[in-house]
Amino acid sequence: MVKKEVIRVLLVEDDPMVQEVNRQFIESVPGFEVIHIASNGEEGLHQLNQLKPDLVILDIYMPEQDGVSMMERIRSNQVDVDIMVITAANDKETIRKMLQNGAIDYIVKPFKFERLEQSLKHYFKYYSNVSSKEEFRQHEIDHFLGPVLIDKAKKNLDENELPKGLNAQTLKQILLYLQGQTESVSAEEAADGVGIARVTARRYLDYLQKSGEVEMDIQYGGVGRPVNKYKIE
Repeated sequence: MVKKEVIRVLLVEDDPMVQEVNRQFIESVPGFEVIHIASNGEEGLHQLNQLKPDLVILDIYMPEQDGVSMMERIRSNQVDVDIMVITAANDKETIRKMLQNGAIDYIVKPFKFERLEQSLKHYFKYYSNVSSKEEFRQHEIDHFLGPVLIDKAKKNLDENELPKGLNAQTLKQILLYLQGQTESVSAEEAADGVGIARVTARRYLDYLQKSGEVEMDIQYGGVGRPVNKYKIE
């Protein structure tokens, strides 16, 4: 593969106003060019075959053919393209279906430009690295496949600002675990998921909550003390 200076984007979105806003957002990030805007899944598939973009940015709710159907047809036809979802659809079934079909990110409308910018910059880094060579070591894969949602927390890892006793790798494992959950989890559940002691998991989760990387939800049940549960913001 040849490393590209510009990533060619096919935007599939039915709302004319949103089309223009998203186009401006995308093209304001260096290294990205919107080569065509399609208004539904059928047109999107046609333009995908004609233009062969590097990245499809896809809405879900569209006439004629929605984003879920378009995604399934792209994968069943084994088209070599990456897909990012930007949509108002925030139900669990749709999110899981799109991620299971290989969406590289899922952004819910309305969103801030900074969220899309973060995702595109991460994708540009990923695309450039994958295009640069044929084989990779594990640490290289870990570097460019880290979830976008972890990027903002990495400033603490990169700047060595973690409190004494906290380990950057363990923190990353907890973030990866939280990012993969659809509902908030307790310190005990996080500990079991990562394979560490509950008291250790609580220390990391408390740190992430105080630094604004996760939200804490106090849940009251029947008998016993309330349970603190955590989720990625």
